[in-house]
Amino acid sequence: MQGRFKRDGSASAEPEPHGGTGPMAGSSSPQHAQNPGPAPTGDAGDRSGRPGASATPPGTTPPTAPVVKPPKGPSGPGSRIALRNWRISTRLVSLLALPVVAATTLGALRINESMEDMQQLDNMKLLTEMTKQATELAAALQDERDQSAGPLAHKSTSDYTVAGYRTRTDRAKTNFLKASDAIDKASNEGNLQGVRDSVIGIARDLNNLGTIRQSAFSAEGNATQTVEAYHRLITHLLDLSQDMAQATSNPEMIQRTRALAAFSSAKEYASVQRAIIAAALPANNTTFGDLSENDRAYAQSALDTEASETATFEAIYGNERAAELLKPITKGNPTIEATDLYASRALSGKDGLKKLDKRSYRDWVDDSSTKIQQMKNIEHQLLDEMEQKARALRAESEREAIISGALILLVLGVSLVGAFVVARSMIRSLRRLEETATKVASERLPELVKQLSESDPQDVDTSVESVGVHSRDEIGRVAAAFDDVHREAVRLAAEQALLRGNVNAMFTNLSRRSQGLIQRQLSLISELESREADPDQLSSLFKLDHLATRMRRNGENLLVLAGEEPGRRWTRPVPLVDVLRAAASEVEQYERIELASVPATEVAGRVVNDLVHLLAELLENATSFSSPQTKVKVTGHALPDGRVLIEIHDTGIGLSPEDLAAINERLASPPTVDVSVSRRMGLFVVGRLSQRHGIRIQLRPSDSGGTTALVMLPVDVAQGGKKPPAKPGQGGSGGPAAAQAAAGAAAARRQAQQGGGALGAGAAAGAGRLGAG
Repeated sequence: MQGRFKRDGSASAEPEPHGGTGPMAGSSSPQHAQNPGPAPTGDAGDRSGRPGASATPPGTTPPTAPVVKPPKGPSGPGSRIALRNWRISTRLVSLLALPVVAATTLGALRINESMEDMQQLDNMKLLTEMTKQATELAAALQDERDQSAGPLAHKSTSDYTVAGYRTRTDRAKTNFLKASDAIDKASNEGNLQGVRDSVIGIARDLNNLGTIRQSAFSAEGNATQTVEAYHRLITHLLDLSQDMAQATSNPEMIQRTRALAAFSSAKEYASVQRAIIAAALPANNTTFGDLSENDRAYAQSALDTEASETATFEAIYGNERAAELLKPITKGNPTIEATDLYASRALSGKDGLKKLDKRSYRDWVDDSSTKIQQMKNIEHQLLDEMEQKARALRAESEREAIISGALILLVLGVSLVGAFVVARSMIRSLRRLEETATKVASERLPELVKQLSESDPQDVDTSVESVGVHSRDEIGRVAAAFDDVHREAVRLAAEQALLRGNVNAMFTNLSRRSQGLIQRQLSLISELESREADPDQLSSLFKLDHLATRMRRNGENLLVLAGEEPGRRWTRPVPLVDVLRAAASEVEQYERIELASVPATEVAGRVVNDLVHLLAELLENATSFSSPQTKVKVTGHALPDGRVLIEIHDTGIGLSPEDLAAINERLASPPTVDVSVSRRMGLFVVGRLSQRHGIRIQLRPSDSGGTTALVMLPVDVAQGGKKPPAKPGQGGSGGPAAAQAAAGAAAARRQAQQGGGALGAGAAAGAGRLGAG
């Protein structure tokens, strides 16, 4: 069976000429050289009936399906990490993550700012406490300096007041150094490093307090030296309020710390005046005081600086608020007014004290301390206001941090819920669209096309089920467009099915017409054969009869293409050997067919005509593509389960495994009827006929070379009545036959086609001559 089903399972109607390419050319050329065969006689469509014969008229190009050009531009999905390959949910999360991350970042920055403000205000609270201790120490130093100025300047070291004030100063110093431990801990955590350095410097300066006390007011007429030494210590303590301004970024707190620093400085300069004048006054009011020019100039500078610092305080604190706060020292207190007038006159010029009334240093200190005490009260009031303001600002910052955190959590919650709702809505629509599209592409549309191809289009439900996404967004519009595409695809499939039905109807009409004409032609030939006595003329009539028989088989191929069944059927089972002989009688080179070991079984009558047609196609193919000097052997085997296996062996050079696999696939699943079927009509007809009756056909390589066609008849096909005993010589080998044998075989075939009973006696005799040779 060499040469058949070549080139994608097809075979040419005739062996290809020398020089042909491909597997078919290589296998058929030697046979063509050995057996050129007769010229075509009008049956070019399928002269031999073998599978794959072409029905295209010579010189014409068969129509082909339009070539689908690949899409322009880049093809394929591209990289997996490309943005277009992200899942919709991932894109939505990414899209919503940007503003959420931005809002969260801004909120976190706001919370961090509030936390920093809280930290700063905590530091302010700590510094306020530290400043209170520094202010207490500064006030103690001021009192020690001012109260000891008179006694020490007049060498009254036994005055108990000096020791008492020094004890009070030492107690304040101890409290200050203890409070500095908190500053040291805060600086270790990365805050208040500058304040810590200042406190270390103050502690180092306080170590020199003993030295200052030892030489306090020892230089006669030079109180400035001692006052300046105390002043430096006090100034360093008061500078802590300036560090408070550096420890916060709150404008109001900075303003208050600057106001406190200015007022504390004014108080210090008022205290300097008290100390200088006290050192210059006598112990009693019997003599005038003696103020050196150096001390007077120093005290006068302190007086001027006090006024300047007071003006600075008023400008920073606010004139109206400062005026209200300074009322105790500016208005309504005659003692303060008298001491201010006394100091200004005493420091106004040389010998200023001598122009005033005699006064002791105790009286002066007592009177001037009234102002210092009022200034101390104002200083404490400023500190209390700072502490309260820092506490209020900290509470406000804490509240803002809580509100910011709650807002961030609310925004995140709303964003996540909104993202989930939006994503769920979109993904649900997209998933439904994807599932529907996949189901339509893989199940619904192919199943509908299959139904349309197998049934009358009018009997098939061609309604289209909508995707079910009816939104007005882009997804809804895509779903509506998909529904339109689906409906258009179904409409085109129905039109194609209708067109195929019309084509099948044309095939059927043409085949029926041809069958009628050929039947009349065969009847006429049979009549001529019965009246002809000339052997040569009778031989020609036999050949003409054989050609007409093959033409009828081609017409039956059209019925198979159209899905129709033959109009005539056998009503009773027919012996398998008669079926094989009838099939052999329809083959051009029937004399090369050799029957052997055919089981005594019968074929169901409804299958006889189709099985004769199927076997004739396979036999035609085996004889056409094997050497003319070889035999095509046909054997049969009855299996224990009731099935029958028919084997058709040829001695060609065989087929490649790829070609065999392709042919067996087409035989098992015949393709849809199209123009290519006309070029592989035999293959299609064999597949359709075997599929119609459940007959399994398979091609295999033969052990002796060539190809073996295996035809497995199911039980319901090979189920005839009582099996007759085998007759001597039945299924024997067949040799070359004469024209009379061909005539008898033709008569047997015609009676088999007409149906109505068992093969006639003449047909049996002709078949016997075919079998006996």
